[in-house]
Amino acid sequence: MDAIAMSAPIIQNVTILGATGTIGLHTLDVIARHPDRFRAYALTANTNVDVLFEQCRKFEPVYAVMLDERAADSLKTKLQIAGLVTEVLFGMDALEFVSAHLDVHAVMAAIVGAAGLKPAIAAAESGKRILLANKETLVMSGSLFMQAVEKGGATLLPIDSEHNAIFQVMPQQKFATLKSGGIKKILITASGGPFRKATDDELSAVTVKQALNHPNWVMGPKITVDSATLMNKGLEVIEAHWLFNAAPEQIEVVVHPQSVIHSMVEYVDGSVLAQLGNPDMRTPIAYALGYPERIESGVSSLDLFKIARLDFEEPDTVRFPCLRLAFDALKKGGTAPAILNAANEIAVEAFLNGKIGFMGIPRIIESVLSDATISLASSLSTVIEADKLARKAAKEWMLTYSC
Repeated sequence: MDAIAMSAPIIQNVTILGATGTIGLHTLDVIARHPDRFRAYALTANTNVDVLFEQCRKFEPVYAVMLDERAADSLKTKLQIAGLVTEVLFGMDALEFVSAHLDVHAVMAAIVGAAGLKPAIAAAESGKRILLANKETLVMSGSLFMQAVEKGGATLLPIDSEHNAIFQVMPQQKFATLKSGGIKKILITASGGPFRKATDDELSAVTVKQALNHPNWVMGPKITVDSATLMNKGLEVIEAHWLFNAAPEQIEVVVHPQSVIHSMVEYVDGSVLAQLGNPDMRTPIAYALGYPERIESGVSSLDLFKIARLDFEEPDTVRFPCLRLAFDALKKGGTAPAILNAANEIAVEAFLNGKIGFMGIPRIIESVLSDATISLASSLSTVIEADKLARKAAKEWMLTYSC
């Protein structure tokens, strides 16, 4: 009996930061397929009470966290009426608490925007397995976060389909220098978004509805707009720099409309290794949850005969200047990526609310980045202050100029 008990698999407790978003929903779908391996220990959301309530009813987590206090009170009431014992917490401190909890094995960091930074760092400092889907953590504070990962002994696994693909085709010494693995270049693929072939006049007239209609991927509003402007790819370039120790000149973006090849790695001997699959985020999520094992994800098999062809193009950084701005910020270093990210968040929000046009997004970012004072990202407080000032500058720019 003792021998049987000792051989039983340990169920991994998972905190999902951003459980009601697209990544969170996909993560819960994968977890539900493996109840003998994973448990949703803590689920978090911003204000989406109804969806988080249904998730609590289905998965019965120990904790549910709302960033908004009123939303937390509402959720608590609904859970009490339903007779559920999930404990409800609220605020940033609560997000950090469930990220660093002793009983938690893995943290899915999927909160969109700067709000995901502190809980991701808390998970790193606590030595968790971090499934990183929050771009801003590395974009804003890449050096600080990687230091926290190393110091805390955390395991870092990228969830972005592109970085996950790179991770899969790199040598076994993950996150080693490119040189030590014989790697010449990282090739990050981009779908090109819905406006890949749009003219300048068409780009100027883009509506919110059009921007949210991505041809391949189902994502939240902010990341979908980022994909349409190619800022999403720019942020991924900055992420790749930190994840894989790659210099800007070792990172290349390739437009691949089919989104079948998720990224590639070119080796010094001329070999190019690629990871292929249907455009479904459950593949990288399942890979990271089960790593180093492969587990079933629910994703259908790739039908190469149906795809028939694979196309590749160079990105147009004139029509889509956000990609160029991201490379510029990476080369400047310090707080420049945090400033880029903050200005982009404000600009995208303004576009989604109908306050600026589609091409106003890169105009705001370029103006804020040009005027900002770049400093060393030596502490989290420095990064947060740069983020705050950039947001203020972006809002002030919109009051002065028409875009």
